[in-house]
Amino acid sequence: MRKLVLNGASALAMLSILASPVAAQSANEIVWGDLLPAALDNHVALDQPSQMVMLNVYDGLFRYIGNPPDLQPWLVEDYTGSEDGLTWEFTLKPDVKFHDGSVMTAEDVVYSFHRVLGLNKGAAGTFTPILKPENITAVDDLTVRFVLDSAYAPFLAALPLVSIVNKDLVQEHEKDGDWGAEWLASHSAGSGAYTIDPDTYRPQENLTFIRFEDHFFGWDDNPDPIEVVRAQPIQETTTRVMALMSGDIHATDSYLPTDQVRRVSSTEGVHLAQDESMRVMFLRMNNSKPPFDNINFRKCVSHAMNYEGFITGILEDYAVRNPGPIPRNLWGSPDDLVGYTYDIDLAQEYCDKAREEGAPVDREIEIYTQAQLEQTNQVAQVLQAELRKVGVTMKVIPANFFNLVAMMGTAESSPDMWVHWVSTYFVDPENWIGQTYDSAFQGSWRGSSWYTNPQLDEMLRSARVELDQDKRREVYEEASRIVVDEAVDVWVYNTVQLRGLSDQIEGYKFSPIGSGADFRYLSLKN
Repeated sequence: MRKLVLNGASALAMLSILASPVAAQSANEIVWGDLLPAALDNHVALDQPSQMVMLNVYDGLFRYIGNPPDLQPWLVEDYTGSEDGLTWEFTLKPDVKFHDGSVMTAEDVVYSFHRVLGLNKGAAGTFTPILKPENITAVDDLTVRFVLDSAYAPFLAALPLVSIVNKDLVQEHEKDGDWGAEWLASHSAGSGAYTIDPDTYRPQENLTFIRFEDHFFGWDDNPDPIEVVRAQPIQETTTRVMALMSGDIHATDSYLPTDQVRRVSSTEGVHLAQDESMRVMFLRMNNSKPPFDNINFRKCVSHAMNYEGFITGILEDYAVRNPGPIPRNLWGSPDDLVGYTYDIDLAQEYCDKAREEGAPVDREIEIYTQAQLEQTNQVAQVLQAELRKVGVTMKVIPANFFNLVAMMGTAESSPDMWVHWVSTYFVDPENWIGQTYDSAFQGSWRGSSWYTNPQLDEMLRSARVELDQDKRREVYEEASRIVVDEAVDVWVYNTVQLRGLSDQIEGYKFSPIGSGADFRYLSLKN
């Protein structure tokens, strides 16, 4: 372990790390210092931290591989779809084993989708408009049939959202019709490359992954895989990077601010993984709350954001300006979309118009950030300083992401503004614009702008059932222009993911889905 010279505060922080069970305990273990989900049930949660569990502990019918992400059959050996897009049959690979040794059958797949729809959380909103539980059936032990209510163009693209669980194991732990949710929140029932140790699990503090030797994919592509991964986040960014530099962890999160990027890049024994992703930073505006219900005020905020100052001055161009909600490197994002530019004089004009129209521009605006992610604080502070120039007072409030999500149930409880990213859960414009601005998704963090436009709703819903991608592209491009013209939110950049890694790590493979937290490819240098 290399020696570091620390100041008093840093020394105390590092002592607290070393006193905790962070460091790897054997030669073939690593410590992954990324954020953890609030609970382990992938059928309940749909957020970036949950993807780590989804990728490693569970398998899905399909899986995204590489960057740009390529959708590939995973548990599926063969499949067919009807010309009208309504009927799909999937043949499973034989002899796929769950972690308890039982063999996966079509009944497990049926139960998994029934469970998602029954819980009506997580990925359920993607499937409930087009799929009823009774229309998901097992044809035989290895064949599953889906009959959709209507064509759904992103159907295959969205299938990786549903982790396949061990039906018998989950049902064994059901209580009062809860679909086993209480038990699965702290246990696993998967077939993935890693299982978990429930005895050491502590929500958002510690999660231990143990390699599953009998994973159906085999290990021929990685003859020396990591046996144990201890996922243990460190709350403070500087301390997290310090732990990487001292060798106490092998990976940081993928949201590093630029000052920490410089530290990692200039330190021997560690390096920076730098990958363009499909993760768009959104500054959400609650369109139902005055003054945000006034379009001129929203345009004031949009022009007050110093995009170049933030991306170039603070992020040092480790990001790409993204003027709308769809990542610029995905079809459906208009090539000619300019979006809003920083123009403080124009911002002042729009603020004055909003004030003349009676909007309460002079009240203090609150913007919530994610306390653990320094970039969210930085971008809020940039906007705060610029809005002050046009007479708008903004208060920055750091909060826990999961507490923020809990606020989004109603328009009244949702904050004025908050900062987050829309990550890649599945690769289709529906993942970004469709599930963010269709009013049917209001009441979730995805629909937290509380923007309602019947014309846009109709467009987004028509795009879901249109099987011709060229026609869908036209709809999404026009929908993007509408939400930008309406200044529904502030879209800042498409992410260049920045994750600190130990030089001991080999085999790191990045994909926008999971942001590189796929452990089955990793090994340690001898």
